[in-house]
Amino acid sequence: MIRLLQQWVCEQAQYRPEAVAVVMCGQNMTYGQLEAQSNQLARLLQAIGCRTGDRVAFAIPKSAGALVAILGILKADCIHVPIDIASPSSRVARILQSSMPRYVMGVSASGKLFEQLFAHGPDLKIAGIGWLEPRRTVCPSLTPAFTHDDLVTFSADTVVCQNRSQDPAHILYTSGSTGDPKGVVITHSNVIHFVEWATKYFGMDSSDRVSCHSPLHFDLSTFDIFGAFRVGAEIHLVPPELNVLPNKLADFIRASKLTQWFSVPSVLNYLAKFDVVKQNDFPALKRLLWCGEVFPTPALVYWMKRLPGVQFTNLYGPTEATIASSFFTVPECPTNENAKIPIGTACDGEELLVLDANLEPVSPGSVGELYIRGVGLSPCYWQDRQKSISAFLPYGPGGCDRIYRTGDLAHVGTDGMIYFMGRIDSQIKSRGYRIELGEIEAALNALPEVRECAVVAISGQGFDNNVICCAYALARGAQATGMLLRRKLQQFVPDYMLPARWLCLEQLPTNSNGKIDRRKLRECFSNPKKPTSGTGQVTLAATSRQAASGRPRSLIDAGSPTNVAANSNSAQK
Repeated sequence: MIRLLQQWVCEQAQYRPEAVAVVMCGQNMTYGQLEAQSNQLARLLQAIGCRTGDRVAFAIPKSAGALVAILGILKADCIHVPIDIASPSSRVARILQSSMPRYVMGVSASGKLFEQLFAHGPDLKIAGIGWLEPRRTVCPSLTPAFTHDDLVTFSADTVVCQNRSQDPAHILYTSGSTGDPKGVVITHSNVIHFVEWATKYFGMDSSDRVSCHSPLHFDLSTFDIFGAFRVGAEIHLVPPELNVLPNKLADFIRASKLTQWFSVPSVLNYLAKFDVVKQNDFPALKRLLWCGEVFPTPALVYWMKRLPGVQFTNLYGPTEATIASSFFTVPECPTNENAKIPIGTACDGEELLVLDANLEPVSPGSVGELYIRGVGLSPCYWQDRQKSISAFLPYGPGGCDRIYRTGDLAHVGTDGMIYFMGRIDSQIKSRGYRIELGEIEAALNALPEVRECAVVAISGQGFDNNVICCAYALARGAQATGMLLRRKLQQFVPDYMLPARWLCLEQLPTNSNGKIDRRKLRECFSNPKKPTSGTGQVTLAATSRQAASGRPRSLIDAGSPTNVAANSNSAQK
């Protein structure tokens, strides 16, 4: 087994230098080119003072150049910190203040962000900015420490690395409950263990053409990149603008002749609801993987019926446990669209534990909190001892082991599989009833009129201490109001679980990782008169029908029936 992630590229370049490594927008980069350019960058970084353990951030859109940046930083024995250039400058400033990188690298697309950061932002104490493009393309007010012209003057010979496998490879910043980003430290060893298991389980080899749909600051891309490098496969970078063009995204899968697709489920659900997948489509596709959210079973059925020869696998795991910790390959197309798909069993070297408040195993079938232990666990949050202590707990005799508290609810089924039951913070109590918001979403996703939906709760006054709210987007050609969906939903869930407020959107807002932005939706429901924008290209806008009528976006309050109040004796526990 290799000890450092970059060594996979070194090996491929040694034996197959002309093999294609990276493809994007018709441009290819071979393993030999990737090796040479990343060696040059590593030598440049070392020459300007970077040492083992230094952080180097990069704000570069998904591209072959971004992968060169990742590898060059690793080869310099440094830790890479990916930055989303679409993030607000205030958030990026907090990430840079936390990670304290020696240098930040960018390209012309990062210019506006950097102008905002360094013209009006705080003193970030960064040694300099590096541009992986010629100087003429950057913003005039910033003087870079180096440019692409400097890079090409360095030797492309192999770099001797000093890092150890237990050293950090990257720091990924995720959203914190307080709004401040949390830096999750991931080591070379963490990634290597998962990639070695996954490439073997999925039977990946050099003939594969692997998608990279997720942004580079999201850990799903870590498997896309290093899984491909491990076996010498081609990695096809998916242009972000295709996310809102379902037909074009389907065309991309066909034209690229992808053999493996990996993304969050919302993308697959989006393609299914627009019905862009043909029968026996994507003939080269061997396997389809998803992770990060629950994949609605009706959408899974849609895909499995159209692609009967493809392997479908559900992966589960938080960033703190490195990409994924469990898996379940669906053996056959579900006959019941309300059936729950398990998160399965643990990957090699991992263990999933369903425990009670005393960290004792719950009885079979009982719901408990899900904990993870094993080779994938992050060593800590970056420079946040308190958060690390609260999330990574001592476990076992004498506390000799450690487990990660996921905040997810789960139970072990009669089949021995683990089933995700929602988030602890998505379980609410209303009118004496304990309600899992994910159960409402699952029922709504089974309705043909609904393309996608999200159910959130906001604080209420008086009778309802929690008000259940639903934001939804209609399937193509469907016409339905919140009241109509409420009546249909009433056939599947009890009255106390029916959303009281409904909001119809063209598309649900997503965060930078492609997941539904539930925090933004809660803000929208809490402040219905306040304009609210989605993340990235998504905005909370009126439907086309509302826009045509000239009416502003509005919340539909379906009211709260008074005959469903529960007393403490009849409430679900």
